[in-house]
Amino acid sequence: MKNLKLKAARAAKDLSQGDLAALTGVTRQTIGMIEAGDYNPSLKLCIAICKALDKTLDDLFWEE
Repeated sequence: MKNLKLKAARAAKDLSQGDLAALTGVTRQTIGMIEAGDYNPSLKLCIAICKALDKTLDDLFWEE
């Protein structure tokens, strides 16, 4: 399932996938795969993404 909440939060901070990748220590492809729903990130990576975007785990990764 696509992670549109992550994509929207990244865009709201005016960050490219590459920018977010650099902030979190992963590749741009990893961020793209998370947004596309093709990669299940570790909890450590989820927390790093949340910190970079000033969001909570619930904001970005909780499915309704």
